[in-house]
Amino acid sequence: MNYVTGVTTFHMDRPSAVSLGKFDGLHRGHRKLIGHVLAQKQKGLIPVIFTFEKNPTRMIQGLSGQNIMTNEERRLLLEQMGVEELLECPFVPEISHMEPEIFVREVLVGQLHTAFVAVGADFRFGYGRKGDSELLKVLGEQYGFSVEVVEKEKSHGRDISSTYVREALYEGNIPLANALLGYRYFVRGEVLHGRQIGRTLGLPTTNLLPSVQKLLPPNGVYLTRTFLEEGDYYGITNIGYKPTVGGETHKGVETFLFDYQGDLYGQTIQVEFIEFERPEQKFNSLEELKARILSDVYWGKSKICVKS
Repeated sequence: MNYVTGVTTFHMDRPSAVSLGKFDGLHRGHRKLIGHVLAQKQKGLIPVIFTFEKNPTRMIQGLSGQNIMTNEERRLLLEQMGVEELLECPFVPEISHMEPEIFVREVLVGQLHTAFVAVGADFRFGYGRKGDSELLKVLGEQYGFSVEVVEKEKSHGRDISSTYVREALYEGNIPLANALLGYRYFVRGEVLHGRQIGRTLGLPTTNLLPSVQKLLPPNGVYLTRTFLEEGDYYGITNIGYKPTVGGETHKGVETFLFDYQGDLYGQTIQVEFIEFERPEQKFNSLEELKARILSDVYWGKSKICVKS
């Protein structure tokens, strides 16, 4: 996949099929939309996703500017889906202040040679969000590209949206979030050195420090599945600040892998979340902490047996 970021001008060497949006989470609705773009490969069009380096700041139940996935996580998933061009445009005034028709004429037609556009029914674009799917259809007829308006996917009587997914994550409802996404919510990153308290207890862990812009589920213990270079392993993961051992200033993701022995420092891993067990707790001693972790391990392994 060709990945372009940090610039506001683009060039395609042949006609393209484009979808535009924030694509935070790449949930089932996004995937349905992208599927219509990928189908245009049969007609010789380049599948293109046009999005932004950073999504505009939002306020969701007191959470400001946090996204379901990082830009790097989004890039990896789009590449796996078969997208050939990912254009991450900076959200800067020369783009955000473009009138809808100017954006279509100068970017979609002039730079991307767009022949097909797929958008959702609630799609808005251009300065002040003045443009919508109906205007896009009119401009498509004027400038020579076709427009397909794709209906929303639904779950539990609601449109599937990034907001719906964020609500589920905020509540710790991992099964619902995963059902809306169409895959397991995950955290991806490089394994860092921690305080090695887990190793002292005979329960070595991996430590990730996600970006503060990454929306994490509530602090607590979860059943997870971690993907390494050499394979994948179930485990239990704690999200939080490790209050028993003095606390951290940055919220971390700490995982104990079942039946794994090895050194993962410096390796990039992906931790997929399956189910919430309990909130993060502060214990009176390391012995109490170890006993509770062993109980968590027993819970996690019993869940795996049920699922298998």
